[in-house]
Amino acid sequence: MYLVLKNLLKDESGATAIEYGLIAALVSVAAIGALTAMGTSLESMFTTVSDSLETAVAAPAP
Repeated sequence: MYLVLKNLLKDESGATAIEYGLIAALVSVAAIGALTAMGTSLESMFTTVSDSLETAVAAPAP
């Protein structure tokens, strides 16, 4: 019984899986944050382009 308990405490295979899971979670949080920030920037850029196109279409021809 002592040997089984000793081997169970020395086994670190589960720790590696947990570490990879934590890394994947951290990368996911960073990706969500970056995409959220980029989405706001893209919305602003497309609004500016749309406004410029509307102005160009509404301008009188020379």
